[in-house]
Amino acid sequence: MPRIVDHDERRRQIAEALLTVAARDGHERVSSRAVATELGVATGALWHYFDGFDDVVRAAAAEVTRRTDERIAVATDGLRGLPRLHALMGEVLPIDDLTRSEARVVVGFWGRVATLAETPDAGAPTLATWQDSIRSALEEAVADGELQPDTPQDAVMALLRSITYGQQVVEVTEPQSASAHLAVLDSILAPWRA
Repeated sequence: MPRIVDHDERRRQIAEALLTVAARDGHERVSSRAVATELGVATGALWHYFDGFDDVVRAAAAEVTRRTDERIAVATDGLRGLPRLHALMGEVLPIDDLTRSEARVVVGFWGRVATLAETPDAGAPTLATWQDSIRSALEEAVADGELQPDTPQDAVMALLRSITYGQQVVEVTEPQSASAHLAVLDSILAPWRA
């Protein structure tokens, strides 16, 4: 009797294998052969679940976003306002080994997206799903008096979105300390602190 395979779970395992190789060996060593070796399968076995290596990278980028969402939910549980915002950004900014490794995968994915044929959802795997949480945290910070009432929340949101992407690129091109990444966050908020 043929073995029943959960295709979604197997795709996730392949994406996780790519993340493991990237974390251990560096993004430059990520290849279909390295991912297959990590899983203990022949390279051809990957193509039962993906159309090409770019699809594997896309799945790994989506896995990074999924993991980030899970970490944010745990880190921000019971928090509000600026403590919630800092906890959230601590899971997004590349400030530890895990988030630095994820930044390399995501930035590598963006490089691939730039060279692929345009599709409406090309960047979908790395869309910042936590933007609503950032907005809520800012609204709470204003309501709680942590930020000034006239804080331009839309502009601050745009800046925070920019640094979530920008600091990942900075980390890949010019690695920084965790405090340097967090200082960028603090400098954005500083003019509006109550």
